[in-house]
Amino acid sequence: MKETESPDIWLDQRRAQEVGRRLKTLQSPIELVTKLLGDVEDLLVLDELAAAEDDEAAHAEVAAGAARAAEEVSRLELRELLRGKYDTADAIVSLHAGAGGTEAQDWVQMLWRMYQRWAEERGFQVEVLDILPGEDAGVKSVAVEVRGEYAYGYLRPEKGVHRLVRISPFDASGRRHTSFASVDVLPVMEGDALIEIDPEDLRVDTFRSGGAGGQHVNKTESAVRITHMPTGIVVACQNERSQHSNRETAMRMLRAKLLERKEEEERQEVAQLRGDQGAIAWGNQIRSYVFQPYTLVKDHRTGTEIGNVQAVMDGELDPFIEAYLRKQAGGAP
Repeated sequence: MKETESPDIWLDQRRAQEVGRRLKTLQSPIELVTKLLGDVEDLLVLDELAAAEDDEAAHAEVAAGAARAAEEVSRLELRELLRGKYDTADAIVSLHAGAGGTEAQDWVQMLWRMYQRWAEERGFQVEVLDILPGEDAGVKSVAVEVRGEYAYGYLRPEKGVHRLVRISPFDASGRRHTSFASVDVLPVMEGDALIEIDPEDLRVDTFRSGGAGGQHVNKTESAVRITHMPTGIVVACQNERSQHSNRETAMRMLRAKLLERKEEEERQEVAQLRGDQGAIAWGNQIRSYVFQPYTLVKDHRTGTEIGNVQAVMDGELDPFIEAYLRKQAGGAP
């Protein structure tokens, strides 16, 4: 019996959601291709009519439709590159300020806005899980959950250190500053069986939520911090919901971090067998954003460059994401 035909599946809400999501993921590209083929057939008919009647407006409409179809084909090709084990999952994106004090904290807030704009453009949902405001301005760290089809697959190329070069608005002398922020991207793990966690290994602390958020904030200890004692991994969630909800979200974050740790250990073991001593360390930026003395955003892994830095900060990240995925897949950058 197929999984979706089993009556027991609907008794387990989480399992039903997982199956429903998998089904949608499989159906989505089929629906997109079917629609694209229909659009192309309509364009061919319109093109014949435009040629027969020498209709300039119809010719223009065909050209615009062809451009849209080409864009959809490019998106489908990009999706085909998302074949990683967890690429279809939602994503947990964490940003942390590096050295630089207020300047670095402002950079984290700028990056956070950039990812929000990118997610909104794709119709993804973004929920703040944990945030630590800066002392004077900006944000020291923030963790958000991005929900949408292939959210993790699209966002995993963003993992790494991001470098900002600009004249600091916090420097009265108008000097140019360089700041760093780290971006971490983890898949949201559905199902407890993926990573087993012994409750005895956990220390759970509750505290009052901080930051803006209405009357509920700072009045009850709804925020949750979980420490995994064997590894020292700490996760926190204070998104102004109930303590129970915050604990569930924190556990999802912990499972994702433990899974990443496990896979990293496996990669290091393989690297040692191969004699590969390379490592990704803090300070090895993947991308630089230059505001002065010229404007340029350059991805150091693929060589992709965009001169319109403001467009990038407004969420134009797809050229960088696509170039990385194509290079990873062995295609042309």
